[in-house]
Amino acid sequence: MKKIAFLLTILMIAIIGVGVFLGFNYLKGPVDTSAKTVDFKVEKGDTFSTIGDKLKQNGLIRDITFYKLYLKIKKPDTIKEGIHEVSAKMNLDELIKELSSKETKIESIDITFKEGRNMRYIVKTIKEVTGEKEEDIYAILKDEKYLNELIEKYWFITEDIKNKDIYYSLEGYLYPDTYKIEKEKLNAKEIFNAMLDNMELKIKEYASDIKNSKYSFHELLTLASMVESEVAGLENRKGVASVFYNRLNAKMSLGSDVTTYYGIKIDMGERDLYKSEVNAVNNYNTRSSSMAGKLPVGPVCNPSIESIEAVLFPEETNYYYFVTDKNKKVYFSKTSNEHNNTINKLKKEGLWYVH
Repeated sequence: MKKIAFLLTILMIAIIGVGVFLGFNYLKGPVDTSAKTVDFKVEKGDTFSTIGDKLKQNGLIRDITFYKLYLKIKKPDTIKEGIHEVSAKMNLDELIKELSSKETKIESIDITFKEGRNMRYIVKTIKEVTGEKEEDIYAILKDEKYLNELIEKYWFITEDIKNKDIYYSLEGYLYPDTYKIEKEKLNAKEIFNAMLDNMELKIKEYASDIKNSKYSFHELLTLASMVESEVAGLENRKGVASVFYNRLNAKMSLGSDVTTYYGIKIDMGERDLYKSEVNAVNNYNTRSSSMAGKLPVGPVCNPSIESIEAVLFPEETNYYYFVTDKNKKVYFSKTSNEHNNTINKLKKEGLWYVH
């Protein structure tokens, strides 16, 4: 009987031992072997002990009590502040090792700039994400030292951006796109530099076409910004580019409303133009007779690569006029009579665009 009792005791101890072993490994093991990697932020002042609740809430550990007990056994190195890439498929050893690592993911923010928008929109967007004052951002655009650095760095930027008649020096040069900016570097200059780097990347394949053009890149960018603001669709843009080139060659004014709006610092669609504004004499307004055969002093928005392509490779046409209906369909004409007839027809059909 004593022998049987001894054997039963041994068996019970073994069963308990196996149970403890299995339970230990279960609690130490991964919560979900199919889980994806997630970002886990360790704040300044956090310790392995204080983040227990947060780990549990994020489904990264099974049990807080066991986790804290395991920390006493493991005695891990100091937790590292920052963003760590972790997963519920990590066991506790792997999780602790990652959170002890100096290599942390850099925290960043995505910022989107839409094509066809002007510098005022860009400045407002930067203000919203960085908290910088608008007047400080505009000051950067007038900082001659900074502008000289850009002229030195980028082959496509020239002294043209320093023309005193230009409203905003980098208008047109900041490529519209979505940018991922590190939070530690989140400031206007860093964003400007990222947008300029992207512009350089976008136009790289057209470098020889740009250099061989009879127009400077500044002039091409000015035309592209007008095309961008006038119409959508690559083929329409090439047609509009053709109209602008034909009018320039004929020493006609370009007659583009988008330049008139820009000249008086009013956004398109905000309201109709007054007659005095249509005839206003400034270095942007191509509706003014004083601008016959001339381009605006600079771009009126930040165009897409499609509009830049359109002015580099326009259609060859005999068109001198175009108009867009409220459905954004574009109509081209060779003469002013044809153009006026098209406008009258659109008005009768209720297709004339009004604000």
